[in-house]
Amino acid sequence: MTDSILQTLMALRIPVFAGLLLAVMTAERIRPYRTGPMQRRTRWTAALLLGLTGSLCGLTAGRIATAFAPVAAAAWAEQAGYGILAGAPLPAWGKVLLSLLLLDGLIWAQHLVFHRVPVLWRLHRVHHSDTEMDVTTAIRFHPLELLLSLMLKSAAAVILGIPPAAMALFEILLSSSALLTHANLRLPARIDALLRRVVITPSLHRIHHSPTRQETDSNYGFCLSIWDRLAGSLRTVPLSDPTVMELGLHDFRERQEQTATRLLLQPFRKPDAVVRKMD
Repeated sequence: MTDSILQTLMALRIPVFAGLLLAVMTAERIRPYRTGPMQRRTRWTAALLLGLTGSLCGLTAGRIATAFAPVAAAAWAEQAGYGILAGAPLPAWGKVLLSLLLLDGLIWAQHLVFHRVPVLWRLHRVHHSDTEMDVTTAIRFHPLELLLSLMLKSAAAVILGIPPAAMALFEILLSSSALLTHANLRLPARIDALLRRVVITPSLHRIHHSPTRQETDSNYGFCLSIWDRLAGSLRTVPLSDPTVMELGLHDFRERQEQTATRLLLQPFRKPDAVVRKMD
């Protein structure tokens, strides 16, 4: 792919994210899946502040060390001729498609590891402690988790030899799919059934946000559903009515726990509150 395509993708990233965020917020109001009190003011404010903090941390780290910026790492690897795909006998479009598939699998594996390793779960539980699920849940991640994710994607870009434009495209697809899978949006049953054959839909990912262990340990995918199918972790039917099922974590349900300050400090509090307590 040419430099002009890469520059276009980089320029589109923020407008696409902002436009899709507003579009999904609007769609949630028109056709919500769950209704009732959502504590929107508290939850949305905290999520937006957390997302902004994470973005600023990521930009700062990227400026200090190029290794923290996935697209820059991919560009460096391409120039140096590093990576498995660098010498692969594939056309440019083939490398892009394979890169997107591999990166999606990598994010699935990262998500699984953040659930299984206690110290990483303490970071990731900030995302899971949301007592409801809507599009703002998609940006409710602790900055340290986002920083670790940047490092992982950057390392993958070098090891695999991901084309820079493919990495830029994946970043757009990753953020977009996160917004869509967390949406409090009711899809027609037939469309949802058709989509979930290929991708993780909001109804599937909602199961993952249950505090019940056997549901939380399912549907890890952010985009493609193939990884959960292969791993046997795909759950299509929740244990209770999804319109009223409990979401979040038992240890962090109080309203004061939903503020940005508490969310930033949450990984360093209550050391015994690990994923095993969600039974």
